[in-house]
Amino acid sequence: MKLYIVRHGKTDWNVARRLQGRVDIPLNENGREIARKTAEGIRNIPIDFAISSPLSRAKETAEILVNKRKIPVYLDERLEEISFGVMEGQIKNEQIDHFFHSPESYQPPKGAESIPHLLSRTEEFLEELASNPQLKEKNILIATHGAATRALLANIKHLSIKEFWSGSVPKNCGITLAECENGIYRIIWEDRIFYQEER
Repeated sequence: MKLYIVRHGKTDWNVARRLQGRVDIPLNENGREIARKTAEGIRNIPIDFAISSPLSRAKETAEILVNKRKIPVYLDERLEEISFGVMEGQIKNEQIDHFFHSPESYQPPKGAESIPHLLSRTEEFLEELASNPQLKEKNILIATHGAATRALLANIKHLSIKEFWSGSVPKNCGITLAECENGIYRIIWEDRIFYQEER
C-alpha cells in the first residue's frame, strides 16, 4: 500500500498567517491553481481512491487532484486539523510560538486539542489502513492539513513530541509518499511540490 499524503492548497488565512484549526476556511484562487498544477504533476502516479479531512480546504484539494480520474473521495474526521480552540483566527502569541517552536511545552487553550490526542487519532487512522488486507496493493491519496500531516509522519517515524515538526510546516500541496508493507510504514520521499513556487 502506498499513501500520498498531501497538505491542502492555500487559503486567505494561510496568507495572513492566521491559525485555521477547525475553522472551515475555503481555498483561495491561488490554492486552487496550485492544486490544479499538482494534479497535472502527479497525473502519471496511479491512485485508486482518496481519503480527505471533511474540512473544505482539504476536501476541495482532494477533488481537484483526482478530478480527471473519476475515483471516489471518502471523508474521515481523523484527518481534520488540530483544534486550536479560542486561539483560532489569531496570528501570534506565546502559546502559538510554543506550538510551532517547542511543541513539548505547548499547553492547549480552552476548547483546543492536545498534540498527544492528534497523534493518537492519526495513529488509529494509519493502523486501520495497515490492518485492512483489501488495501494491500492500493495507492491512496490522503488530503489533510499541516499539523495533521506532521502527526501522520511523526507516527510513521516514531518521533517524540519535541521532534513533532521535524523541520517545518509542510508546504501547501506538498506531498509525502509513505509505503506500508506487512503492517510497517516507511517514508519514501517527503514534502515534494509539483508546481513553481512564487518568488
